[in-house]
Amino acid sequence: MSTMDIAAASSIRRDETVQIALLLAFAGGYLDAYTWIIHGVMANAQTANLVLLWVYGSIGIWPEALHFVPPILAFAVGIVVAAWLRRATGDRASPISTLIEILLLIAIGILHNRLPDLAGTLGISFVAAMQTAVFTRVEGVAYSSVMITGNMRQAIEGVFAAVSGGGSFRRSGIFAALCGTFGLGAAVGAFATKQIPNLALGVPVIALLTVLLGCEARRAEARI
Repeated sequence: MSTMDIAAASSIRRDETVQIALLLAFAGGYLDAYTWIIHGVMANAQTANLVLLWVYGSIGIWPEALHFVPPILAFAVGIVVAAWLRRATGDRASPISTLIEILLLIAIGILHNRLPDLAGTLGISFVAAMQTAVFTRVEGVAYSSVMITGNMRQAIEGVFAAVSGGGSFRRSGIFAALCGTFGLGAAVGAFATKQIPNLALGVPVIALLTVLLGCEARRAEARI
């Protein structure tokens, strides 16, 4: 690695590294699979929830349609809380929001059999909203850790730019990896949710704990 590469790597914010983004994408895909299997809604993909809300509403099946309203509202509340957290804590927003996500998932996992389905859905959608609102960039470029549409576009555009001589394959590789990791998370989430439903939320907790430790480790390095 050249001196220039080392300098560029050290200048990247601790919450914008590729490793952190991949862990968050894994957790995002996992939680979507979990909530779909357990609750029949999407934790992250509010587009899907909104479409299904209006599809069922348009044919008059309102009980089914209204099933998708709570996660949408919880997601909106999570975005507001994340915006307030960024304003109140500055660059500490990333580790603080991650810690909140971990605690919420642990609580939902412990109380899974006692909480109604609605409570679990609300909590996980809230977690997903905070994650997507606080972790917004990877190596300075906007991305999403809870859905792949924008990441897929970035990957394809990056390949086109590299082939046409206007860029490198690194950026497209990062976004392609994010898409693949999100899919891997969904696959692991589906398997774990069916095999060990009472312990399934432990996997994203471990991923988020690794994110938290990674953020704090880079913060400690910056002080040295």
